[in-house]
Amino acid sequence: MYKSLLEHIAQRLNQNPDPQEALGWVCAEIQQKLPAYDWVGFYFHKPEKKELHLKAFAGKPTDHVVIPFGKGICGQVALSNQNFVVDDVSEQDNYIACSIDVKSEIVVPLFMKGKNVGQIDVDSNTALAFDKKDEVFLVEANRLIAAYLLRSKMNF
Repeated sequence: MYKSLLEHIAQRLNQNPDPQEALGWVCAEIQQKLPAYDWVGFYFHKPEKKELHLKAFAGKPTDHVVIPFGKGICGQVALSNQNFVVDDVSEQDNYIACSIDVKSEIVVPLFMKGKNVGQIDVDSNTALAFDKKDEVFLVEANRLIAAYLLRSKMNF
């Protein structure tokens, strides 16, 4: 499933859609194709403000469109540059609740030219929803997005 989804994403990105539309499409495609992925979004850094800004998502709307570096799982990934898998969000002290339904989360940084410029954030309403295969998939999806954004010369 992951391989065919990555191929589909790559194919769509190679058609050079508008960058904002492309990010939204990728979120929706991932959320629709992977049942445990209840919310999928891309946050991008605003380094001068030390904040993450939500650029695209699929799922229920969130109030968390701006997240300070260090706050919540996304904010921690902005500083650590490391993937972060949370099996049970209720066990995280620094968790920002987007919905009472969310039980687990995975956040994978997005690197362009070796620099962390943002991340993909996925929430699930199921505990223990993510494993190593999900992590590998999201790293590869981010690699495709980064290559696309470099080609499109989109500035963040």
